[in-house]
Amino acid sequence: MTEVELVATALATGAAAGLTGTERERVTSRGVVHDLHTELKEAVRRWLSDGDDARRGYGVRVLHAHEADPDVWRTRLLQVLASGPAMDEEILGAARAVLRADHRAGHVILGVGGS
Repeated sequence: MTEVELVATALATGAAAGLTGTERERVTSRGVVHDLHTELKEAVRRWLSDGDDARRGYGVRVLHAHEADPDVWRTRLLQVLASGPAMDEEILGAARAVLRADHRAGHVILGVGGS
């Protein structure tokens, strides 16, 4: 999995964390995933904001749209993430933390990268 795919997968996983499970799960293990997702999303937003005006505006809009419908916006998000400078360790660490927390919450990610 590339760094861009790692970040996109973690963003989709974190967005789904708030939509699945019981209220108790959302408050406990799923809540941890959601909180980590929020940190990741903010790190990506900051990273996008360091770009030129075109990438900044479009990238942030794609990031918001992806959260609402990851399946529809995945390709565009991958393009936005790949078009910028290399991901910094803050983003990569946050993405790994989301996926680890989701795995601990009992969800295994299959078919990453469109396979």
